[in-house]
Amino acid sequence: MTFQPAPWPRRLRSQEWYGGDSRDHIYHRSWMKNQGLPADLFDGRPVIGICNTWSELTPCNAHLRDLAQRVKNGIYEAGGLPLEFPVFSTGESSLRPSAMMYRNLAAMDVEEALRANPLDGVVLMVGCDKTTPALLMGAASVDLPAIVVTGGPMLNGWFRGERVGSGTALWQMSEAIKAGEMSREDFLEAEQAMSRSPGSCNTMGTASTMASMAEALGMALSGNAAIPAVDSRRRVMAQLTGRRIVQMVKDDLKPSDVLTREAFENAIRCNGAIGGSTNAVIHLLALAGRAGVDLTLDDWDRLGRDIPTIVNLMPSGDYLMEEFFYAGGLPVVLKRLGEAGLLHRDALTVSGESAWEQVKDARNWNEEVIRPVERALTASGGIAVLNGNLAPKGAVLKPSAASPHLMTHRGRAVVFEDIDDYKARIEDEDLDIDETCVMVLKNCGPKGYPGMAEVGNMGLPPKVLRKGIKDMIRISDARMSGTAYGTVILHVSPEAAVGGPLAVVRSGDMIELDVAARRLHLDVPEAELQARLAAWTPAAPAPSGGYAQLFHTHVEGADTGADFDFLRGRRGKEVPRDSH
Repeated sequence: MTFQPAPWPRRLRSQEWYGGDSRDHIYHRSWMKNQGLPADLFDGRPVIGICNTWSELTPCNAHLRDLAQRVKNGIYEAGGLPLEFPVFSTGESSLRPSAMMYRNLAAMDVEEALRANPLDGVVLMVGCDKTTPALLMGAASVDLPAIVVTGGPMLNGWFRGERVGSGTALWQMSEAIKAGEMSREDFLEAEQAMSRSPGSCNTMGTASTMASMAEALGMALSGNAAIPAVDSRRRVMAQLTGRRIVQMVKDDLKPSDVLTREAFENAIRCNGAIGGSTNAVIHLLALAGRAGVDLTLDDWDRLGRDIPTIVNLMPSGDYLMEEFFYAGGLPVVLKRLGEAGLLHRDALTVSGESAWEQVKDARNWNEEVIRPVERALTASGGIAVLNGNLAPKGAVLKPSAASPHLMTHRGRAVVFEDIDDYKARIEDEDLDIDETCVMVLKNCGPKGYPGMAEVGNMGLPPKVLRKGIKDMIRISDARMSGTAYGTVILHVSPEAAVGGPLAVVRSGDMIELDVAARRLHLDVPEAELQARLAAWTPAAPAPSGGYAQLFHTHVEGADTGADFDFLRGRRGKEVPRDSH
């Protein structure tokens, strides 16, 4: 794709606030000068917002203040005026009931802040899982020139000579305790090794996946995704990003120029190659809805089905993000896709260059971490989208993190009505369950939890774990952490809380899974299934008041991205009416 820069110089959007001698222009400028800003900073140069999700309540993003200063340096160097502002920060590790419930709130915050303020472009400073899609969604809705810089992953964790992957090790060790294979004292000792530096998850969890998606979409500079948070090159990337956004404003290079159908197809294929999180499905569907790109679950299955998973990172593989960076990072993966004819080479990126120009000279420095295709972790990776009478609008499964022997299975359902029911019963030695059963969790979707929490990777019953069993089929309308693993079927749509078939599954029902055929079937006669659905009533009343009510009323299903129905599409950057 050939990008044609807009003529320069031209009157910028910020000049509607600052560019004149009227009372209103003086009003806007004079208040800004109480920060000690010289008058010539308002002379028509680009005003760049630094949209910062820094928060001490969001540990993955708690180091973004320093990076923001590096971005400012770059903006000043390139002749722009940087103005930093905070937006709602969705911290996955602490926020209740679910960070996902607040992704749309953060996106609204970003959108309205960009439209209402005197900005010509924006740098999106992100890290923790939901901050990346939220800021991209808000920026896409406004369509000001925008670029992403992520905070980077933590350094490797180490415990007694073994790598400790944030999140992944937590799930593994908690299961080991229930199986009697690890003491609680050892678990507490291992905790000290799990998060030993600033940054987001060091596995290919959702944070690292979404950083990779931003780069694969062309919305971040090449190489951004994998640089560790504490590596000096992360600061360099931030400063270069600051320089680049100024030129993007001068060229009028906007998200609508980058977030094309081809960009999303590149990202979907990249997600398969890296063994990325199932959460990428829901976030990219929502982002595509903001960008006006017709993207569906079927696209995820079609584009990802034949993509080999070549990145050997936890939870699918052995290594962590630090090794991925040293091996060459995402540019190597995108180059491999390009060489295989699986990359839209001409897709435009925020650098002004094509996707292929960015990566054609990348080199792989470790073929154990980024494997050749003939030694792929999974020959057919991607995200499997399942359909059938249990999931009429689809469900997803991550083959690279699943057990091959369970990909075709028929088993008896053991049903948990909600997450509290699961927690109350799962350790009961009298629970009628064995490794052949299918665990079913209801009422954990967008409306049901509310907010679609990461509880789909239900821990196995202790009596099954003690037999040495490490995996069972688990089905829910919930999500799971990108750091998790197992034969876990997620995002079942329609969800139980709105009366989808999942709502009427009963313990003892037989469920059939055939991943190769993309089939998820509840073996109940159609007439009986319809009778159950007709008799169904909601498990809980809808929330009353506040954001919870807004969320419950307007959130759409997981199959379209769980955005609000009134936020789909682009509303633009028209300057609001002046009130002074």
